[in-house]
Amino acid sequence: MFQAFDKLKESLTRTSQNIFGKVTDLVTGRNIDDALLDEIEETLIGADVGVKASALLINRLKERAREENLGQGDQLIPLLQSEISEILSKHHGKKKTAAVSKPEIWLIVGVNGTGKTTTVGKLATMFAREKKKVLIAACDTFRAAAVEQIAIWADRSGVEIIKAQEGSDPAAVAFDAVTAANARGVDLLLIDTAGRLHTKTNLMEELKKIKRVVAKAVPDAKILTKLVLDGSTGQNAVSQARIFSEAVGCDGVIITKLDGTAKGGVVIAVSEELAVPVEYIGIGEGIEDLRPFDSSEFAKALFS
Repeated sequence: MFQAFDKLKESLTRTSQNIFGKVTDLVTGRNIDDALLDEIEETLIGADVGVKASALLINRLKERAREENLGQGDQLIPLLQSEISEILSKHHGKKKTAAVSKPEIWLIVGVNGTGKTTTVGKLATMFAREKKKVLIAACDTFRAAAVEQIAIWADRSGVEIIKAQEGSDPAAVAFDAVTAANARGVDLLLIDTAGRLHTKTNLMEELKKIKRVVAKAVPDAKILTKLVLDGSTGQNAVSQARIFSEAVGCDGVIITKLDGTAKGGVVIAVSEELAVPVEYIGIGEGIEDLRPFDSSEFAKALFS
């Protein structure tokens, strides 16, 4: 666990400098007043924490400083860490539903370049190691070599894959995969969809079609939409999240490429803006570098 935390802390170094480092510089040697709190809010917004989350954090700092009769600026640091952890944890469990018949189906969506296909491969490996029966649906039928890429991951993780020729109808592939998953007693079906710009209406309609086809094929199954976002894109990830959520829903967020970026504050922004849990984060290229998200560990790493 200690080594895992060290890797998280190292990966978030630039984000930590952008939040903890700058806020520490602001509060050192100063008293708590409105001017200081305004400057902290500006710093948080500039660190991709988002306007909504930053305003919430500042309001909570004001309340707690008053309740606890705090006067020194540096006393705000542990409060800020605590409140960030609270924002990141408060939405976990909201999307839970009663157990239903297998398979559970995850529709993996996101824009081009977020690392979606790699994330599907890592998820397959993770769940296969937990002795779950996993099936991958290769529904990215348009990107060159996408099917081959996910097939390599499937082979590496020892899970089965349903695929078709390049250019095939993604909804048809999804239908075949759901039918196979149902027949084979699969625990989890991971549907890898093509990356698409969130501004392209026709491509978003294609996602809706895939989801409709899957729902009709197995009406009793739990169908969850997992949105993969590139953490290094900052506030662009928030706008992507809103549009994907409106189009096909969003039951959980996976944020990749947090290692080496100063824009990791977007994790806080996305959680507050969407009111859905951040479920996994990617902090490197290795299989173990996609890990379940722990809000308290994340906040601790930011402030260490």
